[in-house]
This record gives sequence, C-alpha cells and structure tokens, in this order.
Amino acid sequence: MKKSRIVTLAVVALFLSVSFLVSSVVAAEKDSIMMKDGKIWRLHDGKEIGRMDRETTMSNGTRVMMNGKIVMKDGKESQLQEGQSMMLDGKMKEGDKDMKMEGMGK
Repeated sequence: MKKSRIVTLAVVALFLSVSFLVSSVVAAEKDSIMMKDGKIWRLHDGKEIGRMDRETTMSNGTRVMMNGKIVMKDGKESQLQEGQSMMLDGKMKEGDKDMKMEGMGK
C-alpha cells in the first residue's frame, strides 16, 4: 500500500514538473522584439511590455539595435521591417510565420 502511494506521488510530482517546464518553454517562444509603428517594442508572452530601451543580443549572437538594425553573428546586417519580430533565440517571424535569415543581409 505504501509503495503504490509513493509511486503515485512520484508520478504526480514528475507530471507537474514537466508541465511547468513545458509552459516556461512555450512562454519563452512568445518573447520577442517587434517593429510596430516604426518603433521597436519588447514582447513578453506575446504581449507588448514596452519600448526597447537598449541594444539587445539574442541567444544566437544576433544583435538588434534601437533603430531596428539587425547585426548577425557573422557580421551581416539587415533591418527589422514593420510587422516583423525577432524571437529571443534569433529567429525571425513575420506575423505568425517563421522566416529564414538567408537573403536578409545586405
């Protein structure tokens, strides 16, 4: 009886910890920087939290400047356009679609 109770509690604890980790990852996927109305905005969990107030470096080494200029780790440059977003991992999005970074450099 005690063993089954311990196993049940362990399974419940594992389930809760996994669901917490998954929700954190899903929320992080919605964190980004977006060009809107000609200004750069920070988004957390898909919602605007304020204007970007300093240069930001993404986890892949890509930097986003205050004016929307993007400098990739290899030095290629591009410009964030109206409606485009860059996720904190450095992936570009336009609306709900992922974009490839190739061809964006000057």
